[in-house]
Amino acid sequence: MEIAFGMDHAEKGVFKTMMQANKNAFPKDFLWGSASAAYQVEGAWNEDGKGPSIWDEFVKVPGTTFKNTNGDVAVDHYHRVEEDIRLMAEMGLKTYRFSIAWARIFPTSMDEVNQKGLDFYHKLIDLCLENGIEPMVTIYHWDLPQFLQEKYRGWESREVITDFKKYAVTLFEAYGSKVKYWITINEQNIFTRMGWLTAQHPPKMSGEEKLYYQVNHNVFLAHAEAVLAFQDLVPDGMIGASFALHPSYAIDCKPENVVAKMDYDDLKNYWWMDVYAHGRYPKAAMKYLQTKGVAPELEPGDAELLAEAAKHVDFMGVNYYRSDTVEYNPLDGVDSSGVFNTTGEKGSMTVPGVPGLYKNPLNPNLPTTDWDWTIDPIGIRVGCRDITSRYDLPIIISENGLGAFDTLEEDGSIHDPYRIAYLSEHLKEIKLAIEEGSEVLAYCTWSFTDLLSWLNGYQKRYGFVYVDQYEEAVEPSLKRYKKDSYFWYKDVIASDGKTLFE
Repeated sequence: MEIAFGMDHAEKGVFKTMMQANKNAFPKDFLWGSASAAYQVEGAWNEDGKGPSIWDEFVKVPGTTFKNTNGDVAVDHYHRVEEDIRLMAEMGLKTYRFSIAWARIFPTSMDEVNQKGLDFYHKLIDLCLENGIEPMVTIYHWDLPQFLQEKYRGWESREVITDFKKYAVTLFEAYGSKVKYWITINEQNIFTRMGWLTAQHPPKMSGEEKLYYQVNHNVFLAHAEAVLAFQDLVPDGMIGASFALHPSYAIDCKPENVVAKMDYDDLKNYWWMDVYAHGRYPKAAMKYLQTKGVAPELEPGDAELLAEAAKHVDFMGVNYYRSDTVEYNPLDGVDSSGVFNTTGEKGSMTVPGVPGLYKNPLNPNLPTTDWDWTIDPIGIRVGCRDITSRYDLPIIISENGLGAFDTLEEDGSIHDPYRIAYLSEHLKEIKLAIEEGSEVLAYCTWSFTDLLSWLNGYQKRYGFVYVDQYEEAVEPSLKRYKKDSYFWYKDVIASDGKTLFE
C-alpha cells in the first residue's frame, strides 16, 4: 500500500508545519503505548466460563462481517498473552491499553462473578507490571453480555445503568490497586450510531433516531455512575471516556457551510465531549433535537448526576483516525444510510449526511486509505487544541493507527513504510500540540498485534506485529512476525521521540 501525504501543495503544507516542532524529546513521563480490544484479540470466546456477548451472536448472521469472520479465535491473545507481553516489553512499550470482556466476568447473570475471568485479567495486568508496562483498562469496548440484551434489550433500558455500575465496581475492587488509568466507555458515538442508525453493529437497527439518543443518554448515565464510584475505590487513579474524534473543516467560507460545520460539531463531537467534561448537552443541538421530537428524555436527577460526574473526569480519551469535511446538505440531500467501506476497495464509500444540516464530502486536499478514511496528521493537533481550549483537560490518545494491506515476505519480514509515515507524522503533530499547551499524557497506537477488524475481517491490518490469521484460514498458525514498524517504534520510544526528527 502506497500512501503519499496529499497533493503537492498539501504535502508542502504538512512538512512546513512539521519542521516547526521542537526537536527535543517528548516529556520524560510520556506514555508510549499501544491498544487492543478483548473481542478483537482474545478468542477463547466460550472458554473458562465466559458467556456469549452480543458480538458473538451478531456475527452469526451471514453477511454481517467481511467474509463472515468472527472473534471465536481472533488472534488467540487469551492463550498467547505471555508471548504478546514479551514482545511489548522487548519493544519498550510504556503502556498497554486493553479492554475487559464483560461476559468473561459476568457470563450469564449479574449475580455471579466468574473467578476464572477475573484471574485472566489479573494475569494480564501482572505480566504488564512485571515488564514495566503501565496497564490501561477499558471497561466497555462494545461486547455487552448477550443475557443483558435478551433480558431488557441492553442499552435501551435504564436497568443497564445499575448493572454497568456493578460491573465497573467489581473491576475497581479487583484491579484498582494495580491499575491507575481507566477508560469507562470506548467510542460511544460509534457503537450507538452503527447499532441504532445504520444497522452495522448490534442490535442491527436503522433509522431509530429517538431511540439512538435515548440509548446514548443511558450510556452517559452508566459512565457517570462508574466515574463517581471510582473516586472512593481508586482514589489515586485517573478515569475518563474514549471518544472517536473527527475534527471538521468547512469545505469553504460560504456562510451556510460554516454553519453546517457548527451543526456537525454540535451533533457529532460536542454532544459527547460536552457531557463527559461539562455534564450537559450542547444547547443548540438539544434545541434542534427537541424540535424534531427525538431528544433524549431526562428523568429527575439525571442532569445533576451528569454534572457531578463531569467534575471528576480526569482526562479526555481520544481515538483519532481521520478528519471530516462539512458542507451544507439540503432537505432533499443525502442521509446516513450510505455505503460504508468494509472491503478495502478504494472509492466505495458514499457521502453521508443529515438532510437540512450537513454532509461530509471527501476533502480534496487530503489522501485517503484503501478504506476511504482521510489521512490528516494535522487533524490530531486540531483536535488536541480544541479539547484544550474547550475543556482544559489532559488528553490520552487512546487510539491512532493505519489499517492497511500488509504482505508477509518469504523471509518473514513485513515492510510497512506507509504505517511508519502515518504514525510519524501524527506524532510530530502531537509534539506541536504539546508545545502549544495541550497536556497529552499518552499515545496508544491501534494496534500492537494485528487483530480482527470488527466489520473488515483480518485483511485490514493495524499492528506492529503481523499475525498469521486470515479470513479463509481453517487452522491458521497464528505465528507472530515483527514488522518494520515494530523496530521503528522501538527506536522512537527509546529516544523519547527524538528519532522522529532525524
